[in-house]
Amino acid sequence: MITRRLLIGSTTTFLAQLVTASSTKSAFIHDLPNLTMKDWQATAVEVSYGPGESSPAHRHPGITIAYVLEGEIRSKVGDGPERTYRAGEMFLETPGQLHGVSANASTTKPAKLLAILLAEKGKPLTTPEK
Repeated sequence: MITRRLLIGSTTTFLAQLVTASSTKSAFIHDLPNLTMKDWQATAVEVSYGPGESSPAHRHPGITIAYVLEGEIRSKVGDGPERTYRAGEMFLETPGQLHGVSANASTTKPAKLLAILLAEKGKPLTTPEK
């Protein structure tokens, strides 16, 4: 007779073996600022750049995590160096940081990124730099 305890124990063991057997690797690790996220929401935005296109310098009120879906994106965030990110790579913007460069690195191929914006509800997600 299978008891509830035996069934739960067997299921837990099976799931643990599946997780252990799967191949996982960290794609992105970054420290986060100390924030209270009361009344915040997550918004996902797909940003597409045609060949040679770019966005003007801007800021975000919350945390932005960007994942390059296609092509290559040139980016400069805060005081960091300008860097080119390829498909599968990620970068992070902390609240209020200047995103001075956001552009397609190619003049012949499109590029696309997925931005996950975590910000207080009701605030504009992007503010152009003056």
